[in-house]
Amino acid sequence: MKYFFLTDGWTVCRVWASDGLWNETAWRRQPNIQRLNICLVEASEKLWLYCVEDVVLTVEVKPIVNTQDNFAVQIGQVVLKRLISAEQVIERLGAAEAMCQLKSIQLVVQ
Repeated sequence: MKYFFLTDGWTVCRVWASDGLWNETAWRRQPNIQRLNICLVEASEKLWLYCVEDVVLTVEVKPIVNTQDNFAVQIGQVVLKRLISAEQVIERLGAAEAMCQLKSIQLVVQ
């Protein structure tokens, strides 16, 4: 498994594997991406921990725009190319200012 942190209010868009952009027809399924029940709080910002399957190389994310907010400005998409390992997640959690909604977590360490 690979991991990444994503700011509260952002969502996953496109996903790339070794053969290019994820193709649901070819793979016959969506990529396995799960938001875990833990987040870090840094500078009053919640960063949620996500896990993805090993075949995923790159993840594109974008902010969720509130359609009721007329002044909402959509920031362009951001591409996450450096997904992290379970060891790096543990290091980041140890150095965090605070954590929230901590429930039972299973990090795969290889």
